[in-house]
Amino acid sequence: MYSAHYVHSHIAHFYALAAPDFVMGPTANPAERNILGVISKVGLDVGKEVLKHRAYAQEITAFIGGRATHPVCGLPGGMSKTITEKERADFEAKAKSMVEFAKFSLKLFDDVVLANKAYVDLILGSIYTMKSYYMGLVDSNNKVNFYEGNIKIVDPDGKEVAKFKPAEYLDYLAERTEPWSYLKFPYLKKVGWKGFVEGKDSGVYRVAPLARLNVADGMATPLAQEAYEKMFKTLGGKPVHATLAMHWARLVELMFAAERLLQLCQDKEITDPNIRTIPTATPDEGVGVVEAPRGTLFHHYQTDERGMVTKANILVATGNNYAAMCMSVKKAAQGVIKAGQVVSEGLLNMVEMAFRAYDPCMACATHTLPGQMPLEVVIRNSEGDVLQTLSRNL
Repeated sequence: MYSAHYVHSHIAHFYALAAPDFVMGPTANPAERNILGVISKVGLDVGKEVLKHRAYAQEITAFIGGRATHPVCGLPGGMSKTITEKERADFEAKAKSMVEFAKFSLKLFDDVVLANKAYVDLILGSIYTMKSYYMGLVDSNNKVNFYEGNIKIVDPDGKEVAKFKPAEYLDYLAERTEPWSYLKFPYLKKVGWKGFVEGKDSGVYRVAPLARLNVADGMATPLAQEAYEKMFKTLGGKPVHATLAMHWARLVELMFAAERLLQLCQDKEITDPNIRTIPTATPDEGVGVVEAPRGTLFHHYQTDERGMVTKANILVATGNNYAAMCMSVKKAAQGVIKAGQVVSEGLLNMVEMAFRAYDPCMACATHTLPGQMPLEVVIRNSEGDVLQTLSRNL
């Protein structure tokens, strides 16, 4: 179910949010720079494949979870329903198709992005580059794992600086507040908060697909490993600090999720009826950590003698990335906005590309859902005078 969730999420982000910038161009008319514009350019058949495979992933999640979004299958001690042989066979057929679609998506990235020198220069350019620490889950072989393992942190040079169990996260991470934001800013305790600055002396770190690949020694499936090696070889080795490379890393993970889904569908135990062990003890505290598609996700609960939650701390992926997102937006804005230049919608989109690469969920992070993404950009001269203001949904 979780592998299927990854497939759906990464397809949605790449084709709806990332591809328009590269297929149509980052400064293209916004009426065309969208999923419909992409389909019109690459062909209706490709659009059908995108929708079909995202639907496959959602169907698997819904079969197992009861709902495609916010599944209701989890119970204390296990799951609420088994997987039948008929469902397993259906999942396996869909998973095989997803592996082929992941191959196609990586080939599309080759043909559209990597074959265009201007796009490669944009990805590797200074305005979308930020040196930071990286964090992600790894298995016992230091390979990427979405669901369990230890948390590994590497510094901007790629050197491992910490590896710890999820329950120990408070020994390594701290959070601070700023008066201008509802969100808190996590940072590495041992480095400390030095402000919104990059580099080894700053406690700012990043999570999400690129971070997971940066901290790991490889992928746990063969085709994903090939894609992983190609990405780092093309971009100059590890770690990669190019924010826009998150889109490529997302496709590497799409391949991994599809391969892992297929492996699990072919596991003889997948239809085992023993899906729940009813707990006999009452826990008083628990920490759960998974790699959400957007990055590392922490849930920490304390309970009373009845098992009722008395305290909760939820640190979502967007929260982990929040300081880095702010810094990335600022750097992009300073890179594309020049003195005397009229700031067009296209330039505004190039600023937003720095933010969008993180695939943020501000509703998760702030615990509010306005239904829109308000945005305001104020351009000032060196004296602080306002020269131009652009806004949306304010």
